[in-house]
Amino acid sequence: MQQANLLKAGLWMLGAIVSFVAMAVAGRTIQVEMNTFELMLYRSGIGFAIVLVALAASPAGLGQIRTRHVGLHLKRNLFHYAGQNLWFFALTLVPLSQLVALEFTNPIWVALLAPILLGERLTRTRLLGALLGFIGVLVVAQPGSSTLGPGHAAALVAAVCFALNTIFTKRIMAHDSVLCVMFWMTLIQGLLSLALSAPGGIPLPSAHLLPWIAVVGVTGLSAHYSLTSALGHAPATIVAPMEFLRLPLITVVGSVVYGEDLRLSVFVGAAIIIVGNLVNMRAETRRTLA
Repeated sequence: MQQANLLKAGLWMLGAIVSFVAMAVAGRTIQVEMNTFELMLYRSGIGFAIVLVALAASPAGLGQIRTRHVGLHLKRNLFHYAGQNLWFFALTLVPLSQLVALEFTNPIWVALLAPILLGERLTRTRLLGALLGFIGVLVVAQPGSSTLGPGHAAALVAAVCFALNTIFTKRIMAHDSVLCVMFWMTLIQGLLSLALSAPGGIPLPSAHLLPWIAVVGVTGLSAHYSLTSALGHAPATIVAPMEFLRLPLITVVGSVVYGEDLRLSVFVGAAIIIVGNLVNMRAETRRTLA
C-alpha cells in the first residue's frame, strides 16, 4: 500500500477522533440545559441543513436521495437513534474513558449479530473475540468493586445499537450513496426528535450553548464522513485500529477538563476488548482473501 494513502487515511482518522472527542465534550455541556431528545433535535437540524447544501453542490444533485429501500433506512436509523440517545445519556453518568472503552465492544457485537442478520457463519474465532470482549467489559466495569449504574448499562446497549446500525449500513451502502444515507439519517432522526421533544416544549438554547450546539451538529457528520473517507484510502484492517487512539485522548480530556480519575483497569479492559476486535478482523481478512 502506498505511503501517501496511509498518510491520508491517518489524517482522516485523526479528524474522526477529534470529532468524536469534541462531540463528547459538547454533548456533556449541552445536557446541563437539555435532554438527549432535544440535543438530537438540534444536531439533526444542523446536519440536515449541511446535507442539503452538500446535495445541492454535488453533480448528482438532489436526485441522490431517491431510494427503493426506505424501510431499510428506517430500521437503520431507529437503532442508530436509540444508540445515540443512550450514548449521550451515559455521557453524563460515567467517566469518558469508561464510556469509550465500553463503546469499543461495537465490532464484537457486529461479529455476533452478523450471522443472524446477514447470514454469515458464526465461527470459533468470532466466539473467541466475543469472549475476550466480555472479559474486557468486566475489567472496565469492575462489578462488585465499583458501583454499576444506568450509565454502564446505557453504554453497553448503545454499543449493541451501534452494531445493528453498522450491519444495516452495510446493507444500505450496496444500493445508496453516502449523501443519500446522511439525508435519510438526519431527516428521520430529526422527525423522531421533534416528536419526542414537542410534548414538553422545545427549549431555546441560551447564548453560551449556541457554539456547543454547533459543535454537536457539525461533528455528528464530520466524524462519520472522516471515517468513511479513511476507509476509502486504506482497508478496515488498518483503519479500525487507528480509532483505538480515541481512548487515551478522551481519557486525558476527562482528566484535564472534568478531573476524572485515571484508572488502570479501564486501559487493561480496553486492551482486552481491542485484542478481541483484532482477532476478529484478522480472521475476516483471511476469509475475504481466501
